[in-house]
Amino acid sequence: MPDFRRCMTILDLPSRARILISMDRTAVEPPSFVSRQVTEARRFYLNLKPPAGHSLTVVCGGWESCAPDFRVERADFPFLCIEFVAGGSGNLLLAGKEWPLRRGAVFSYGPGCRHRIESDAADPLEKYFLDFSGRAGGDLLRAAGLAPGSCRGAGDPDGVERAFEQVLDAGKHSGPQAARIAALQTEILLLTLAESMIAGGGRDQSYQTFLKCRGCIEERFLEFATAAEVAAACHVSPAYLSRLFSLHGHETPYQALVRCRMRHAAALLDGGQMIVREVAEQLGLDAFHFSRVFKRVHGVSPAEFLRRRG
Repeated sequence: MPDFRRCMTILDLPSRARILISMDRTAVEPPSFVSRQVTEARRFYLNLKPPAGHSLTVVCGGWESCAPDFRVERADFPFLCIEFVAGGSGNLLLAGKEWPLRRGAVFSYGPGCRHRIESDAADPLEKYFLDFSGRAGGDLLRAAGLAPGSCRGAGDPDGVERAFEQVLDAGKHSGPQAARIAALQTEILLLTLAESMIAGGGRDQSYQTFLKCRGCIEERFLEFATAAEVAAACHVSPAYLSRLFSLHGHETPYQALVRCRMRHAAALLDGGQMIVREVAEQLGLDAFHFSRVFKRVHGVSPAEFLRRRG
């Protein structure tokens, strides 16, 4: 049985005509701008009348499993909105352009932005949406390459979906800090989208290769001592690996490898079961070189790290 006190929504499946929302134990109809053409939904509502002048106010958000005949067409919308396709397929008409919708598609609209969203009857859409307002929200949208009227692919759909779930989790709670927590989670979502921004012209595939290589480093860093070894494990050339990190990352492959190794070293030292020399040996380094690298990454020597740990 769903917990209605958590301000989530549940659909009356037989009729698909009414969604019950619990807000202070009172069932109300959802706002007119929220579609009822769904077979299942999880939604929250925080502030349907956001104050003017706030930097970022979350209005509402949710996840929807669209009905086969889902079709929404609007000439206007009262808030900034971002939508992310988690599954299924469909079509989008946005700012006069048509876009196919499939997992990973992310798009935004807002006041004065005409749009039409349609689901494929044979493979209905599953999607997240988030409505918000405020100057900072608009700035973050643009920084993510998602100014209202934009549609693109999310380079890391799994990461974006996790970020949306964090917003939904924040939105279902009540309390004096609920609105602020939801706003912060929205900032994280928009920053996640900015980090996963990809361009056209074949860069989508290169970004996926970058994610694969970065994941290899993060999962197997103890196996590698050089970027060339990482490249060999990922079946790419060292030069191409460097280009991938230059294009999509903020550090070189070797810097990413060292960061992961030194983060692991800090965790070992923090565990209190190993001394500096033993940690250095586990990483295949002499104690002097290990201390220099550790300080370069963390800003303090291993000995100072242990002293501060107390």
